[in-house]
Amino acid sequence: MPKDVLFLLPPGFEDKGRREFCPECAEIWGVLSYFPAIRDALDIVHVGLEHPRSEIVALIGEGNHNAPTLVLHPDTQVHPDLDVQEANGLRYLPSARSIARHFAHRYGTPVPRGS
Repeated sequence: MPKDVLFLLPPGFEDKGRREFCPECAEIWGVLSYFPAIRDALDIVHVGLEHPRSEIVALIGEGNHNAPTLVLHPDTQVHPDLDVQEANGLRYLPSARSIARHFAHRYGTPVPRGS
């Protein structure tokens, strides 16, 4: 069964001469840690720090390379109050908060505070 594809930066990487992590990707990893069953429903792809991120661009086009990004399977139902983007005929969610809100609607997890 085809799945939504979640693009994340790895938990740690080298940049500017130091080890860093992406706070937005960490937020999504936190949600997946709280609710590990969601991981099985997704294809999770780690992308590199460099731009453009070819794996994401291959699906949703030039200029769309943010991580985290959730590219939705065509059959995935999305709550109408989510700000879903579209490119190359695919729908996607380009931010940690929109992805977490989607998980709340789709999988019944709590809604992120402040959203």
